[in-house]
Amino acid sequence: MDIRPAQPADVPALDTFLRQNFASAQEADLVRRLCIDGDMVLTMVAQDRDLVGAAVFSRVAVEVNGAVVPAVALAPLAVAGPWRRQGVGEALVAAGHDALARAGWMLSFVLGDPAYYGRFGYAADLARGFDSPYAGDYFMARALQSAGMPCGVRGSAAHAPAFAALGEDA
Repeated sequence: MDIRPAQPADVPALDTFLRQNFASAQEADLVRRLCIDGDMVLTMVAQDRDLVGAAVFSRVAVEVNGAVVPAVALAPLAVAGPWRRQGVGEALVAAGHDALARAGWMLSFVLGDPAYYGRFGYAADLARGFDSPYAGDYFMARALQSAGMPCGVRGSAAHAPAFAALGEDA
């Protein structure tokens, strides 16, 4: 299996993969809109013969004490059924985090189950203090640089507009 950044030629297969591995088309539509809006930062894919996993990272507008902090959101993360519980999701997220850190991104946010995303280094404590419509116990962050983030008041964290559109057509 190969873990790599997605290429333009992967777009049709990625769209099909997301539509097959989620109960609705919302995640595929989210990824499409992130691409169209220019808010996609990185998509990592796992490929055997076909795509078997994907981790999507998009831009988050973050300000801390008036300074812009380069940040992303992880969503969606998907692994095909037969490949689950084999470390594919972990490999996708780790490769994404490594590439983002090398590119100078400071933070990654995720909204999800703390028991699952905690193993990737995400914690609600780091996200607390960021003004976000997703704030709460399931809104987590992970520092991508070794310096981490200072304690105390954080500022604002605004996901790409495509996230606000989720559920509008439901």
